[in-house]
Amino acid sequence: MDAVFASRPGETRGRLYAEEESTFRSCFQRDRDRIIHASAFRRLKHKTQVFIEHEGDYFRTRLTHSIEVAQVARTISGVLGLNAELTEAIALAHDLGHPPFGHTGEDALQALMAPYGGFDHNAQTLKIVTSLERHYADFDGLNLTWETLEGIAKHNGPVTGDIPFALADYNARHDLELHTFAGAEAQVAALADDIAYNNHDLHDGLRAELFDTDELAQMPLLDVCFAKVDALYPGLNYYKRRHEALRRFFGLLVEDVIAQARERLARLAPKSAQDVREAGQGMIRFSDPVWRDLQVIRDFLFHRMYRAPKVVEMRAQVTAMIEDLFPLFMADPSQLPKQWRKDVAEVRSETELARIVADYIAGMTDRFAIQEHGRLCGGKGVV
Repeated sequence: MDAVFASRPGETRGRLYAEEESTFRSCFQRDRDRIIHASAFRRLKHKTQVFIEHEGDYFRTRLTHSIEVAQVARTISGVLGLNAELTEAIALAHDLGHPPFGHTGEDALQALMAPYGGFDHNAQTLKIVTSLERHYADFDGLNLTWETLEGIAKHNGPVTGDIPFALADYNARHDLELHTFAGAEAQVAALADDIAYNNHDLHDGLRAELFDTDELAQMPLLDVCFAKVDALYPGLNYYKRRHEALRRFFGLLVEDVIAQARERLARLAPKSAQDVREAGQGMIRFSDPVWRDLQVIRDFLFHRMYRAPKVVEMRAQVTAMIEDLFPLFMADPSQLPKQWRKDVAEVRSETELARIVADYIAGMTDRFAIQEHGRLCGGKGVV
């Protein structure tokens, strides 16, 4: 860490609840460790990206995705002279708030929670690390540093307009300056997320046989990668060929982000982490040509993978499960586990109850949601 605009542990804005600092870990290392040991982090093992948890051992889960994001983020952060521990903490935490069944589960909860303030997985992540993790004697949540919380809340950019209630509620107690961009470390974590999922969704789509290698070899960015592999390794085995090409695609995206970040940061010449926050624009971005080509790849993935017939069929099944569970718990909160019923006893409105129910369902893994649906609704699970 040598950039003047890097976040420094000695300059942290601290934690909501004052604590004695560790003698052998920086505050950001401590944040990272608390995230890794959180219950919500362990549950990511059985939460999926696109495919449902039981569909195959080789498909990415939220946990493997988070690890991949953290690896990319640390690499970029190190090259740019940023704080790698803070970057890693934000990267590891960024998906904690996702409900079961990937974006399908989030879509279902958003619709069900519309009358009660909505549901947003980024805001849910903040709620988990500031409230729902309840293991420490002195506070609820993980009591992370301001910089880590800011990164979780704003890694995708400033939060303005209609702010999700979970985020607004915490921000009223601990101002995260939602109107500004996050520090450079959080911006790196956000781009690392884009790089990781663009790459591994291509891998998973190939494994699921939703498209084939020849189709990818004709797409922008990927065509260059396949041509390079073919020139270096003529007649290479089918599986090795596509892995080598996707490995180069991965590297191409990382190199593009680093080059663009260096150029933009040199132009801005920030003298502190706060200068990056107040720049009025993101510093960590893809170049315009790469961004345009990525839109072509994302459009391809949307139609051929995220909306593939068998994925759409699965979306319908798991959406129905969440649509069954939510009103059941609303009508009969006694079906909630004992520790959740304690919170229900204190509710003063239907909205408060709905938010507790949403918290509970959002915390479920794919397999647990399927099991609970079978137990409470007589469902046979997904097929």
